[in-house]
Amino acid sequence: MLTSQPIITRLSLAFLLLLIASFTSTSLFAQETTESTDNKPSSALLADLLENPETRDQLISELRALADPEKTETTEEPKASLIRQIADTTQAFAQQMTQQVLEALEVITKLGNSDWHLMVPYALNFLYIIIATLISYFVLRKLAIPLFRYADNLVSTKPGAGRLVSRLLIVLGALLVDLLTILLAWVTGYSVALFLIGELGEMSMVQSLFLNAFLVIEVFKSLVRLFFSARYNGLRLLPFCAETAAYWNAWLAKISSFIGYGMLLLVPVVNFYAAPALGHLVSLLVMLTAFAYALAIILQNKKRVAQSISEQAEKADFAFTTVILNMLARSWHLLAIAYFAGLLLVTAIRPEDALPVILQASLQTLLAIVVGLFISALLTQVISRQVQVSDDLRARFPALEARLNEFIPTSLKFVRLVIMLVVFAFVLDAWSLFNFTDWLSSDSGSRILGTVLSVAIILLIAKLIWIAFASWIEHQISPHTGRGAASARQQTLLKLLSNAVMITLIVFTVMITLAELGLNIGPLIAGAGVVGLAIGFGAQTLVKDVITGIFIQLENAINSGDVVTADGITGTAENLTIRSLGLRDRFGTYHLIPFSSITTVSNYMRGYGFHVGDYGVAYREDTDEVTVHLRAAFDELMSDPEQSKDIMGELEVQGVSELADSAVNIRVRIKTLPGSQWSVGRAYNRLVKRHLDAAGIEIPFPHLTMYFGQNKDGSAPPAPLNLVSTPASRSAEKGLEQQPDEARSNPQSGTDFDEA
Repeated sequence: MLTSQPIITRLSLAFLLLLIASFTSTSLFAQETTESTDNKPSSALLADLLENPETRDQLISELRALADPEKTETTEEPKASLIRQIADTTQAFAQQMTQQVLEALEVITKLGNSDWHLMVPYALNFLYIIIATLISYFVLRKLAIPLFRYADNLVSTKPGAGRLVSRLLIVLGALLVDLLTILLAWVTGYSVALFLIGELGEMSMVQSLFLNAFLVIEVFKSLVRLFFSARYNGLRLLPFCAETAAYWNAWLAKISSFIGYGMLLLVPVVNFYAAPALGHLVSLLVMLTAFAYALAIILQNKKRVAQSISEQAEKADFAFTTVILNMLARSWHLLAIAYFAGLLLVTAIRPEDALPVILQASLQTLLAIVVGLFISALLTQVISRQVQVSDDLRARFPALEARLNEFIPTSLKFVRLVIMLVVFAFVLDAWSLFNFTDWLSSDSGSRILGTVLSVAIILLIAKLIWIAFASWIEHQISPHTGRGAASARQQTLLKLLSNAVMITLIVFTVMITLAELGLNIGPLIAGAGVVGLAIGFGAQTLVKDVITGIFIQLENAINSGDVVTADGITGTAENLTIRSLGLRDRFGTYHLIPFSSITTVSNYMRGYGFHVGDYGVAYREDTDEVTVHLRAAFDELMSDPEQSKDIMGELEVQGVSELADSAVNIRVRIKTLPGSQWSVGRAYNRLVKRHLDAAGIEIPFPHLTMYFGQNKDGSAPPAPLNLVSTPASRSAEKGLEQQPDEARSNPQSGTDFDEA
């Protein structure tokens, strides 16, 4: 046991452990490691360690660990709660800020005793560099104005240049010119600093800091002008008016210059010539001022920007884009405030590398958004265009163009959604909220990405197969394929085949997709079989419908467009499925008849049809003469080209078919094309009526004969009529009585009432 060892041995071991820890720990023993301990005796070094409270506490902990190692191994320090961690972090941050402020105040008091007059020559040289760089940049910008105007006119007036890709290329060309002017001004400043000011070939650190800050800030401003160009409307990518673009361009230029020169020039100079503590305080004041200024501008333009974003959301044709823009309209100010608050917080916590981290995150965010917006705009332009096929393809595949115009925009909208999600992931990765590259290389990321791609490919292949098959069906049905129009039977069978293939394709696609998502489809298939068996037992009528429908189709009993009588209903077959028949009767009523209820099908559209007509004439008429006129009516019917094309043979006069109560019926028959028997019959009936009337042949109609009896000698008795006096008849009698006898006796003057 270690506890049985002498105390000297334990102290020596503890001393060695502390000595090793002192060389490996940079936070606890920074002061001790800076001194040379090689020449000190061990007793003196131990005394120095015991004088430090932190090393003394650690020595005591090591001694207790040596005294009872088992307890130390099994005992762990309890983890602090979240509230305690937040409190400790806040306390450490407050102490750090207080320490930095105190150190900065101490440095400021020391700076008051410095000899500032010695810095005047260096300040003048620095001022010369600033003036030379800015003047060269101003002159170069003036010289580049004709190029910018030419690019603006090229976008606005040249045919075809207004398209997205052409416009982007022209804008990028203008950006290159802008960057070239910045680079030349930067080179001019460096040349002046190296060859004209100070010693030849040498430049001070402050001059280099300014030139580098100038390069970074002006490049950022050129990127801002890419979206908020105030002078050239054609070179502005975002859809803003000139006034709005000028406002935001000026504001972003001011705040970027303030933050850039403050963090890239002022803070490093203070750190180098004064002290890092004062530089930390200056960086904090710079970011605090920028945050206050940005907060005022954001709150001032909150409603106006939200309204502009809402207007863009109303114009969007993609539902996801509309939702994102509406959310952005309600929360854009919060995101902007959070961005500048993050800048302030990072500057306070990590003042050494705050600006590089922020600049990298901002540029990555801007690049991701720009690339995403460009690809999305390009896809939007493609979606807005309609796919057009040639006239030959349109004739052979009538619905192909409509299917492509439905499929391609839907696919491109899905691609736009994926692009937006990728842009969102890159933005989160830029701010260290989500490591996109690590997620892609991880097992879960690779699995999810592979699954999404597999499902997308499966759906794409299924959709393409359906488009190809549906187009083939239309090719078979179309009358412009060189083989003529398909028969009614072919059309019916092809439609049924199309429905069957669509259902099969949907089932297989769903099954394969579920398998790719990781679901075990074996139990699902087995369960579907059991459920199908149960449905088969419980839905015998449905099974009967399907089986009867299959045999009706195989026997070619009904096709689409046929006039049939089924289940006592006569009409045109409009729709046939594997289970039911849709009929439209002559009144326009649509009837849906299950095949199981059909026992007999009467089809009027098979091969040919007959118009059978029975024409009744009076008993006094000569039937042979009537037959002559019936043939004359048929000859006149054949002279009509609209009717003769539907007639397949001569008139068949079948003779007297019936001696009816009041007429002699003569039957004729006309053979016609299927479906034309009704129109031919109506036209022939019209001509028969006209010919019989012209010949004076009576077409009888029902008569009523009144019999009053007969006397024994065969004479007819007088009719027992009773005249009922009415007001009109009495006035008529009164008028006759007032007339002379000659008028009343004249037979032409009216009815002889005495005789009546």
